[in-house]
Amino acid sequence: MIFFYIFGILLLDNERMIILIEISHISKRFEKNINKKEKISFLADNDISFEVNDGEILGLLGPNGAGKTTLLRMIAGIMEPTEGEILIGGKDFLHDEIEIKKELAFLSGNTRLYKDISCVELLKMCGSYYSMTKDEINKRIDEVVKRFDMESFKNQRIGSLSTGQMQRVGVSRCVLHDPHYYILDEATSGLDIISSQVILDFIKEEREKGKCIIYSTHYMEEAENICDRVVLINKGVVIAIGTPAEIEKKTNTTNIRDAFFTLIGGVSNEME
Repeated sequence: MIFFYIFGILLLDNERMIILIEISHISKRFEKNINKKEKISFLADNDISFEVNDGEILGLLGPNGAGKTTLLRMIAGIMEPTEGEILIGGKDFLHDEIEIKKELAFLSGNTRLYKDISCVELLKMCGSYYSMTKDEINKRIDEVVKRFDMESFKNQRIGSLSTGQMQRVGVSRCVLHDPHYYILDEATSGLDIISSQVILDFIKEEREKGKCIIYSTHYMEEAENICDRVVLINKGVVIAIGTPAEIEKKTNTTNIRDAFFTLIGGVSNEME
């Protein structure tokens, strides 16, 4: 079997599979002060490599402190890796930052929204950041308000919204410019079942449109339901990559949660 890469496209047996995001040997090192005179250095992420294909939801799974959020921030161009390379559509942030970010959406679970303006006011402001015309902004606001069922609260002050309503506004803010790349960090964390399902349905619809999606979550059952492939990460290291079925078969388990604990040697090892 012959394969090779050209500009982010994997050619395999005369077939073409577009690889939109390529993560190659990414590491991120931090320094931490122990006291006034002493520091320690540690790797939040260590030699991580994977790719995300066109029309795919790739799940990034692992416990708190595994390095998921740091990795996602590097992929989104918010942080720089200590080592390695990130290519998005064959481009890197060093040379094509503006072009990449015009096509990218990054949602973090701890993103704070302006509390003293309405949902519509926030969306108009975000549209202007992407140099959208007034007509484009108004059209997209109508679309996302309908899609995320926000009509009843679109003109309310954001600070008065429930957690679920606020998260819908947060997702709307990220997708207003109709991006191609989605980097979603804990998009449904803390939400009720209805708000969660609205967001999950949207993510699946975007996959069907051929969008490229990285989806990080603590909810392994949720990931198993919507992700085409998953990357399991623990203590800054990738421990498995594949479809849920492939990883379960490899570990002789019936779900991703059990597969994760099998790979790390049990709960006691995770607590060390």
